[in-house]
Amino acid sequence: MKMAKSVEEYIENQEKYGESLMMLRNIMLSTEMMETVKWGVPTYTINNKNVLGISAFKKHFGIWFFNGVFLSDPHHILSNAQEGKTKALRQLRFSKIEEINKNIVLDYVYEAIENQKKGLEIKLVKKPVVIPKELTLKLAENKKLAAFFESLSSGKKKEFSAYISDAKREATKLKRLEKIIPMILNNIGLNDKYK
Repeated sequence: MKMAKSVEEYIENQEKYGESLMMLRNIMLSTEMMETVKWGVPTYTINNKNVLGISAFKKHFGIWFFNGVFLSDPHHILSNAQEGKTKALRQLRFSKIEEINKNIVLDYVYEAIENQKKGLEIKLVKKPVVIPKELTLKLAENKKLAAFFESLSSGKKKEFSAYISDAKREATKLKRLEKIIPMILNNIGLNDKYK
């Protein structure tokens, strides 16, 4: 599915949960948050800071609270999508429209807005870029490539390094290396199409 350029387009493309997402959207629009699209999904912000997003999946739809870890969760309904990996993000999931309680949703949303205004957020510890040996060797033999790689943001350097390092087989690592060389030379990140 292609990435939506507007909230309307995103909701229209959700055959199973379109009506449910429209209901959530109307709840969000009743607040002071600004509506935008980020990563192809409806996202709501305060002072240009992400508060939450709404989205649909195969078996559920819901609200993503970007700093949901700070929510008090009095109804014990928030979930962590990936225990042990996801630090701040919390999800409020629904499987059908009848599960949406506007008052409860608004309680969580208003708390998330206040937390954002207070500046509550998890400070991410930046890990140094670990460049795999295959890429290091290629950069050593190609000065032009090395110069372009050096000019990349640390995020893109990490993307490329992890892309190679995550491969199990040496042949796959080399194949991936060949794939990213033109991307490096054109300052195109692996995940740019999702931004």
